Amino acid sequence: MRIFLTGATGYVGGAVLELLIRGGHHVTALVRDHEKAASLSTRGAFPVIGDLAEPDSFRAAAEAQDGYVHAALDRAPGRGPSVEKSAIEVMLAAAKRPRTAGSGTPARRFVVFTSGAWILGRALEPLTEDAPPNPIAIAAHRVEHERLVLQAASEHLRAVVVRPGVVYGGGRGMVGDLFKAAGNGLVRVIGDGNNRWPLVYDRDLADLYLRLVNNGEAEGVFHANDEGDERVNDILNAISGYFPARPDVRHVPLEEARTKMGPYAEALALDQVVRSPRARALGWAPTLHSVAKNAVRLLEEWRAARHEASVHA
Repeated sequence: MRIFLTGATGYVGGAVLELLIRGGHHVTALVRDHEKAASLSTRGAFPVIGDLAEPDSFRAAAEAQDGYVHAALDRAPGRGPSVEKSAIEVMLAAAKRPRTAGSGTPARRFVVFTSGAWILGRALEPLTEDAPPNPIAIAAHRVEHERLVLQAASEHLRAVVVRPGVVYGGGRGMVGDLFKAAGNGLVRVIGDGNNRWPLVYDRDLADLYLRLVNNGEAEGVFHANDEGDERVNDILNAISGYFPARPDVRHVPLEEARTKMGPYAEALALDQVVRSPRARALGWAPTLHSVAKNAVRLLEEWRAARHEASVHA
């Protein structure tokens, strides 16, 4: 199928791109510059240079696609939610536009929107996909964006929302930040560290996206996490012994952290138990179920990713 992908050079989108291409799909990927375009070309994608904040820069490229996967995240202060909303609107409009069906054109086009588990808020008991949103501040805008996507569903359009947990693997993400801090000798933990992160390995997450793309009946909300219910302290205890010197750990009260980090501090301290029954019903089964039990492997991945990044810097 012909798929339009945003965020192809990012954490989630990069992993999704690899599996989509490996799965035989033709991927048109939005990128910001020629250097990134060249990199994606070598990976088998068709790059289009544009900017999420400028819908006209990619509107034409979004036409004539069979499906759309939005995995980008605009981090510019103040504009992120509005940029995301306009990007969703462009993709939904393109997906709804009538076109002549050809051989290989799916019966229903699809839009896959990447949301996140933070939209669920604090979850001391397991929450599944039917739980109502109760977002923390940093994820509050996603309620409207999920609704925008889901309400677009029709007999001609599959609307899918994915809520990944805290993604790990490679050199990025919150777990990668813990590795970096531990390597530098000082880890600042927001709160007491007994909060549980709903974790998911990046390659396992990408596998779910591929299943959602390939399954013509998949629609609605899907959670994505390994259900290991690991606490931040569990991860730190597991990785601390693999550095030259055991790192110092400082527990920072949430209110103090908020003054320095803003609403992101609440996300780091959030305690969540999340389940993914709808994803598992598709046959999705995470290959990794624990950061702590795979500490050696994940630290090797993290170091390799950092080395590669330094070489290309």
